[in-house]
Amino acid sequence: MPRHQSFWSATASLAECPPLAENVHVDVCIIGAGIAGLSTAYHLVQAGKSVAVLDHGPLVSGMTRMTTGHLTNMLDDRYFELEKLHGADAMRVAADSHSAAIERIDEIVRKEGIDCDFARLDGYLFLAEGDKRATLERELDAAHRAGLSEVQMLPRAPYENWDTGPCLRFPRQAQFHPLKYLDGLAAAIRRSGGRIFCHSHADQVEGGVPGLVHVGSHVVTGDALVVATNVPINNRVTLLTKQAPYMTYVVGARVPRGSVPAVLAWDTGDPYHYIRIQPHGEYDLLIVGGEDHKSGQAHDSPQRYRKLEAWARSRFPMMQEVEFNWGGQIMEPIDYLAFIGQNPFDHENIYVATGDSGMGLTHGTIAGMLLCDLILGRPNPWAKLYSPARVPVKAAGEFAREDLNMAAQYADWLTPGDVKSADEIAPDSGAIVRRGLDKLAVYRDENGVLHERLAACPHLGCIVQWNPGEKTWDCPCHGSRFDAKGHVMNGPANTDLASVRRTPDKRAA
Repeated sequence: MPRHQSFWSATASLAECPPLAENVHVDVCIIGAGIAGLSTAYHLVQAGKSVAVLDHGPLVSGMTRMTTGHLTNMLDDRYFELEKLHGADAMRVAADSHSAAIERIDEIVRKEGIDCDFARLDGYLFLAEGDKRATLERELDAAHRAGLSEVQMLPRAPYENWDTGPCLRFPRQAQFHPLKYLDGLAAAIRRSGGRIFCHSHADQVEGGVPGLVHVGSHVVTGDALVVATNVPINNRVTLLTKQAPYMTYVVGARVPRGSVPAVLAWDTGDPYHYIRIQPHGEYDLLIVGGEDHKSGQAHDSPQRYRKLEAWARSRFPMMQEVEFNWGGQIMEPIDYLAFIGQNPFDHENIYVATGDSGMGLTHGTIAGMLLCDLILGRPNPWAKLYSPARVPVKAAGEFAREDLNMAAQYADWLTPGDVKSADEIAPDSGAIVRRGLDKLAVYRDENGVLHERLAACPHLGCIVQWNPGEKTWDCPCHGSRFDAKGHVMNGPANTDLASVRRTPDKRAA
C-alpha cells in the first residue's frame, strides 16, 4: 500500500520551533508559516524589520507541503485567457512576476546555501486527449506577447516511450524540495533575528495601530499584520466570493534512474495533469498529479488516485510500485491571479495573501516580495494586478457560476444523512448522520470508537462532507477543512467543528 503522505513530508526533517509563551511586539506579525508567510518574513528581516511568524501547527504544516514542487512561469490558466480578462499589459506583469519569483528562489538558495534539490529544467505544455493544436498556437502567441519570447513549439515532449504530439517548450523553469527550501528559509530568518512560533493558534486578528493577534492568553502586537493562511481567517466573505476551493491529487511511483527525463510537463486538460521527476535513493520518483474537483463535492477520492495511476502507467511503462499518494487544496480565483495586498474593508495595516491558483510556490514568493514593498512603502509594479480589492468585471460569468454553486450547497441542510445510523460507519471512516434538526459529522476510528461533531462549518454554516481519500471533513462552500475528529486544518474557519450538544438524561435528575 502507498504511504498516504507527501514525499516532501516523508523525506524532510524540519527544525522545531517553540510555541508563543509571552506577549511580543514586532514591526510585522505574520500568521502562517508556509511559503507565503516565510517568504514575506525573509524579505522583511533582510530589510531590517523585526518579525514574528505564528503557525497553528509545526513549521510548514499546511498546503505548501502538499504541492509537487513545480516552479514555473507557465500559467495553468493560459496566457490567452489571462489576456482576455486583464489585458496585454497585465499579462506581461504576470509573466514578469512569476519569472522573477523563480529567479528570487534561485538567488536565495545560492545566497543562504540551502540544500533543497533546486534544479533548472525545461517545462512542456502538451495537448490533452481531444484538444486541438489551435490551443497551443494561441498560447504560443500570447506567451510571446507576454514577453516570453523563448517559448517555442516542438513536435513532441522529450519522452522516449510516449509521443505527446505537439507541445510548447518553456525553458529555464525549475523544481525543488519545498520543505527543505523552507526549512532553510526559516533558518535564515532566525539568523537575521526573526522569531517563529509554532503550535500557536491565532484566535483573533484585530486591526488598528498596532494590530493585535490573540494567541491563547498571549498577544502579539505589530505595526503591520500579514495573514498568509492559504485562505484568510480574517476575511469572512469578500475574498471568498472571488475564489473557489478545489482538491487535487498526486501519486509518486518508482521508476528506474534516468528512465524518465528530468523535465516538467502539463497537459491542456481541465482538470489537467502535471508531471515531474524527483531523485529518490537508487531510483527516481515519478510524480503525477491531477483529478481535481470542487472541495467537498466529490465522494470518490480513492478512485481519483487509481485514475491517476492508470493514466501514468499507460504513458510510462517503466513505472513500478506507487510509493506515495497525497492530496491538497488549491484556491482558484475567478480571474486566475492571486490576491496579495491590503485586506479589503479592513484597517490599512492588515495584509493578506491567498488565491494560489495552482501556482502556490511562485505566488507565495511573489507575495514575499510584494508585501515587503507595500509594508515598507516602496512602489511595486505588481501591486495593482494582485490587489485583493480588484473587481474582476470581465469574469462576471464565472463569478456568478461559482456563487450559485456555493449557494446550492446550503441545500444539504434539508437532505437526509449519508447513512441512517452511525452503526453503518466502518472503522476509519466517516459519514454525515442526521439527528433531529442537527447534522453530525461522525467518524469511527480504527478502534471502533465514534467521534461526533456538528457538521455545520463554523465559518458560515455550510455542511461539511467526508473526503474518504484524505480522511478529512471538507466544506463545499469556502474550503475550510477539518481532520477526522473535527479539528480545523485549513481556513477560512478558525475553530474546530462544534461539539455535539447532549440532551440531559432526565432519569438522572
